[in-house]
Amino acid sequence: MLIKRREFLKISSLATASLMMPNFLKAMALDEALKPNQKILVVLQFTGGNDGLNTIIPTKNDIYFKERNNIAIKNSLALNDETGINPALSYFKELFDNGELSVMNNVGYPDPDKSHFRSMDIWHSASRSDEFLETGWLGRFLDEECYRCEHPTQALEVDDMLSLALKGENNKAFAFKDPKRLYQTSQEKYFKSLYDHHHDDETVSYLYQTLGSTINNADYIFEKSKSKKTDQIYPNSQLGKDFKTVASLIKSDINTQVYYLSVGSFDTHVNQNERQAKLFSDINEAVKSFVADLKSNGIFNDVLLMTFSEFGRRVAQNASNGTDHGTANQMFFISGGLKKKGLLNALPDLQKLNEGDLIYTEDFRKVYATILKNWLKADSSKVLGWKNGIYDFI
Repeated sequence: MLIKRREFLKISSLATASLMMPNFLKAMALDEALKPNQKILVVLQFTGGNDGLNTIIPTKNDIYFKERNNIAIKNSLALNDETGINPALSYFKELFDNGELSVMNNVGYPDPDKSHFRSMDIWHSASRSDEFLETGWLGRFLDEECYRCEHPTQALEVDDMLSLALKGENNKAFAFKDPKRLYQTSQEKYFKSLYDHHHDDETVSYLYQTLGSTINNADYIFEKSKSKKTDQIYPNSQLGKDFKTVASLIKSDINTQVYYLSVGSFDTHVNQNERQAKLFSDINEAVKSFVADLKSNGIFNDVLLMTFSEFGRRVAQNASNGTDHGTANQMFFISGGLKKKGLLNALPDLQKLNEGDLIYTEDFRKVYATILKNWLKADSSKVLGWKNGIYDFI
């Protein structure tokens, strides 16, 4: 079969969203569903370094207001006598009051890196700051748990490209932005003939066969996304659409246990409050619809939504009514199945800083170990090499 350069480029583009590995070159049994009541993890990445101090606000801390005389949040929604939450996250306040939200403050790692790319790699791979890994923490989870998995939908990322977090040594997640668009692309005539195509060149043949697998998975994901229509109204934002896609798949009998989404950018060097408020508003409304959807289908107790950002911001504002790259930050956990609710630990100590930056007290790898062991029922020591204990909030 001869193909034109334009068609080959389209094929290569589709391949970037697929899992390019030998395990997925065989025919796939597409009827493996999750076991009943199996826990599901949804990760929401705050890309760009969200400012945690203007997210969970120390309302009685004079240092906070002094260092941020122009951008301090003065109308936060009270969580307790000394703590508030950004007013754009009003639904998170409701979840907090209902015992459906936990907040881990001051999360970070030793010798923090302030580069977006490097710090995100550290969070994705669960590495030390002086260690460079080519696999992600959820990818290694797939390696440990999916040695018998028949197809690559145990973890899905709603994006055009697969993040490092979901890349394992032998297994990878599957990335797509929209089930319908992926399906329509896979049905074009040039793709339909790929599955049975053979080529003497091993690399080219591998590409064709991988894309044949992608076609099968595109059809599978699209059919599952249609199987459980929702009456829930979602916001028309991109994040709203992404959460609607995830909800439709969770309610189906697809075999997916991990979903991964991103929102941003939170790199607020200039006019931070306006940008952060817009992002928080989008997140607030999307999560509100998502949780309502889960609750109406009786599955909120079995789904955990976790948020993180690659770093926080510096304590003092800059001259542009923004903040520059910092260190420690908070993480949110939303579920009907939390064992401990509310603020899980103390707010950052603004009197003890490292050259203007927060000093972390909680290692993010301990959070990951907790998620893996207590929620996903995996061997966290094998996945992370972490043996320093876990938390008990789930």
